[in-house]
Amino acid sequence: MPKKPSKSPAGKGPRTPASKPARVAAKRPTEAVKAAVKAAPDLSQERLVRALETIAAHLAAQGNPAIEPESFERADAYVWHPDGRLSAVPRVSRVELFLLKGVDRMRDILMENTERFAAGLPANNALLWGARGMGKSSLVKAAHASINADRKPADRLKLIEIHREDIETLPMLMEKLRDASFRFIVFIDDLSFDGNDASYKSLKAVLEGGIEGRPENVILYATSNRRHLLARDMIENERSTAINPGEAVEEKVSLSDRFGLWLGFHRCSQDEYLAMVRGYCSHFAIKVDDEALEREALEWSTTRGSRSGRVAWQFVQELAGRLGVKLAAP
Repeated sequence: MPKKPSKSPAGKGPRTPASKPARVAAKRPTEAVKAAVKAAPDLSQERLVRALETIAAHLAAQGNPAIEPESFERADAYVWHPDGRLSAVPRVSRVELFLLKGVDRMRDILMENTERFAAGLPANNALLWGARGMGKSSLVKAAHASINADRKPADRLKLIEIHREDIETLPMLMEKLRDASFRFIVFIDDLSFDGNDASYKSLKAVLEGGIEGRPENVILYATSNRRHLLARDMIENERSTAINPGEAVEEKVSLSDRFGLWLGFHRCSQDEYLAMVRGYCSHFAIKVDDEALEREALEWSTTRGSRSGRVAWQFVQELAGRLGVKLAAP
């Protein structure tokens, strides 16, 4: 007996076997995206943008061509960027070496070390640590300018500043400088590390470790408010929570040991503070009665709660502005 043909649902034609799978397949990407969005971590837009920028910087750095030695003839100072660029600084923000008061011993040691390095003789990396506002970074920039004062363009030292947050790219910078014909001071200002920061390992490798080590034509100068570059409470916390307290902080504390020179800066006395103020006033031709100058300068330092080169400079700016004097050397 012949089979009856199967009936289609009312109002519909015969089913097309491929039609339903096609509709399901069309929906799958949308459902997969929804599932992925629900499963994705709750990242803020700002964090996502930062992550993408970091990835882009690393990709750009990998494909960035090596800097030719002759490009360093553009200027005597540069700022390093993590994407592999060196931005020339036509005019460095600095003060003259003779205006730095109360740091005579540190000045002489750093100048002698820098002169040896400029002459191609052995010299040490230097860590300038201590009280805030006492001229640590000013001394580095002033020493660089003083060394270059009487040098021919081909013999000038180059100053390259790398920001604290870009230390992980330090090996890449060393590679760019290694074959250059100039000699370089790589300057890291306000250097310090927190308990979870591992970027100090890049600095350690450049200072002493690694197969290649520090290039012969590069020296590192760093400033910090901390002698061991790690806050005391963080060191104590590492010791108290570690299985072997002695080894827990050894790697981080030993970083400062890799600087051959430790130059300590301490708070200045009242006489040194006043000498700084008088030196600035004399240099910039700010004419004021000495008794009134001393009284106002001490009152200014009292309101700031400290005496330092920075406080002295801030007072001189206030005084010059009040008297209508421009801070340009005569």
